[in-house]
Amino acid sequence: QVQLVESGGGSVQAGGSLRLSCVASGLDHSRSRMGWFRQTPGKEREAVAGIWSGTGLTFYTDSVKGRFTISRDISENTLYLQMNTLKPEDTAVYSCAADTPPYGRLWYQSSEYEYWGQGTQVTVSS
Repeated sequence: QVQLVESGGGSVQAGGSLRLSCVASGLDHSRSRMGWFRQTPGKEREAVAGIWSGTGLTFYTDSVKGRFTISRDISENTLYLQMNTLKPEDTAVYSCAADTPPYGRLWYQSSEYEYWGQGTQVTVSS
């Protein structure tokens, strides 16, 4: 059984940094694609970043490029999201997700991920 558990959220002032972690148990990390999504009340879930196993390809939504970095430590079964130069508009609940074969085609399409964590709150104050 796959289980994803996020941690690392919190409150920070604008310009600050946070690193989110997602421990993924029961998942074959060599054959999975993972992503970070975020959601605020009343808004659609938004894809933030994605990473593919094997190739290590990474993807980012435009608003976080140059500020956020997605990475994974397969030996620790952990996915990370390093968030720098945080802005108030980054405030949201952040969730990690995993996609297993057969893979979806679009990294940013939430419906293509089978497994989800419970989410961790990130609050950025101005």
